[in-house]
Amino acid sequence: MILAQKSMAAFTSFSFLRNYAATGRIVAIVRASPRLSSSPTSINFLTPNHSRRYLCRASATHDEEAAAKAAAINADNGAPTIFDKIIAKEIPSTIVYEDDKVLAFKDISPQAPVHVLVIPKFRDGLTQLGKAEQRHGEILGQLLYAARIVAEKEGILDGFRVVINNGPSACQSVYHLHLHVLGGRQMKWPPG
Repeated sequence: MILAQKSMAAFTSFSFLRNYAATGRIVAIVRASPRLSSSPTSINFLTPNHSRRYLCRASATHDEEAAAKAAAINADNGAPTIFDKIIAKEIPSTIVYEDDKVLAFKDISPQAPVHVLVIPKFRDGLTQLGKAEQRHGEILGQLLYAARIVAEKEGILDGFRVVINNGPSACQSVYHLHLHVLGGRQMKWPPG
């Protein structure tokens, strides 16, 4: 029985890692883990003898900063981003809203009960908000309007937050302009 539980825990762990490998955040969390839990449905193996929230958050923050710095190196090389692959349907996603210019889909590592990313389908040099030019005014407006539609569809129109990370100091890790629509819980201030 214990062997079966450990096998299931390892399978659950592998599935968890596979599903979140794209974020790069789970690696640091797993390294902080001294051993696996024997419970097949538990993710306590991440921090068995410590406060899960504290250690996971510290690890995720450090890893997030490192990922952002690494991503910034190749920010404007023109290579397809993970978002380009989602737009092309090469990578599956849970689409919340789509029109001819914008795609909105659920974040795989949500930071709130509702966490949806809104992206332009064509980058046109918009790797980050700091690169916006006057010619981008229409798509920037379309992104904000899409955020409003997402909030309505997700039932959070009465209270939500829109976040744009710009550059490595803001932990931008994908250089394809994107908005985070967050809600479903009380959004505290200050945010960072």
